[in-house]
Amino acid sequence: MRKWMMTLLAVGLVFGLAACSGTSDAKGKIVISGKKFTEQVILTHLLAEYVKANTDLDVEVKDSLGGAFMLQQAIENGDVDMYVEYTGTGYLNILKQPYDPKKTPEQIYNETKKLYKEKYNIAWLKPLGFNNTYALAMRRDLAEKLGVKTYSDLAKHSSSLTFGSDAEFFERSDGYDGLVDTYGFQFKKKVTIDPDLQYEAAKNGEIDVITAYTTDARIKKYDLVVLKDDKQYFPPYHAVPIIRQEVLDANPDLEEKLNKLANILTDEKMMELNGEVNLEGKRPREVAIDFLKAEGLID
Repeated sequence: MRKWMMTLLAVGLVFGLAACSGTSDAKGKIVISGKKFTEQVILTHLLAEYVKANTDLDVEVKDSLGGAFMLQQAIENGDVDMYVEYTGTGYLNILKQPYDPKKTPEQIYNETKKLYKEKYNIAWLKPLGFNNTYALAMRRDLAEKLGVKTYSDLAKHSSSLTFGSDAEFFERSDGYDGLVDTYGFQFKKKVTIDPDLQYEAAKNGEIDVITAYTTDARIKKYDLVVLKDDKQYFPPYHAVPIIRQEVLDANPDLEEKLNKLANILTDEKMMELNGEVNLEGKRPREVAIDFLKAEGLID
């Protein structure tokens, strides 16, 4: 009897230690990640270098991990602790909430923050300050030749045009299928292309219409025209660091420190940083460090 009870106690101790292991792992170390395009790589290093300089945490960086769905799974599993997500992506694609254009960006942010906490125990911190929304873009000479200024204008000519975007856009709930349904597009051909290659493909005439990110400096560099989303298909995509609540609980002063990054970036500034990488050939980590130093956020 005594041996049986001792065995139970031992098993209970093992399970108790296992249950506590997540909390102990959450204290002292943080894994910071991001998606597979230039802006996200810069932001991954921006967060990482800021945390390194302003906390005692051991920081591990996993940049270019994947798309929104892969990163969501990784943060739910505890393989990643923090990355930058966009409000529209979280609201429509992860939470599967219907988009109402009448809602303000603040309402979407607040609802997304609330639901992430309830469903996933993931905290949305204060926004970084810029909105990187999807936008359909095309060569200026082609847009002017066809008289295209809006998405509705584009629909009239879509049957003779090629459309290109990354693989994730063709899977997202705020992606290709919904866009086609809203505007009645009938593109001649659709092409899957890396998001960092699509701008040059558009400039060279290999693709007629692309899903550009509005903070990408190559829009101006390659003289592409951003068309007007006249039916407001795309929601706001404000950039926000998100983090496992368990990590915040284990490191009580971390949230306050991270929220000092609130509103440090504008659309124009993010476009400038992206341009330093994509047009000037600088390394994303170097760009992130230079920006943090210029803002007085690290020494």
